[in-house]
Amino acid sequence: MVKVANPQAMKDYVGKELGVSEWIDVDQAMIDAFADATGDHQWIHVDVERAKTELPGGKTIAHGYLTLSLLPRMMYEIYEIVDKSHGLNYGSNKVRFTNPVPAGSRVRGKASCKACEDVKGDGVRIINEFSVEIEGQERPALIAEVISLVYP
Repeated sequence: MVKVANPQAMKDYVGKELGVSEWIDVDQAMIDAFADATGDHQWIHVDVERAKTELPGGKTIAHGYLTLSLLPRMMYEIYEIVDKSHGLNYGSNKVRFTNPVPAGSRVRGKASCKACEDVKGDGVRIINEFSVEIEGQERPALIAEVISLVYP
C-alpha cells in the first residue's frame, strides 16, 4: 500500500505504478445483488441454468458496471492519502470492458497515476489508470482512466 501525506504529495507518483489490490471473489450472489440494485436482470447475468447451455464457458457473467463499481474498493487497498478532508469521484475519461467476468471468478485491480492537477480550493485532480485482471486470464476485464478530486 502506498501512503502519501496529503493530496499534493500524489504529484510525486505521476507516471508510476501505485500497486495491486487483493483478489475479490465475483460470485453469483454479488452479481444478483448488483442486478437487484440496478434493475438490470438480463439473463446473461442472472439465469444460471440458461447460461450453462447458451454462454461460452457455461456461466453467467458479471455486469460491466459491477466490475467498474469495484474500483473504489480496489483503490482503498492500493493507496491512501493520509491527510485529507474528503475526496470525490469526478468521472472517467475512458472506460473499456475488454473481457467478460464469469461468475465464480476472482478479479484484482492494478493502478498507476497518470496525472495530478491543482484545482480550486487547494485540491488536486488525480487521474489514475486502472486495469482489472481476471485470475488465470491474460486479457483484463476492464481498463479505465478515472478521475478523483481530493482536498486537504
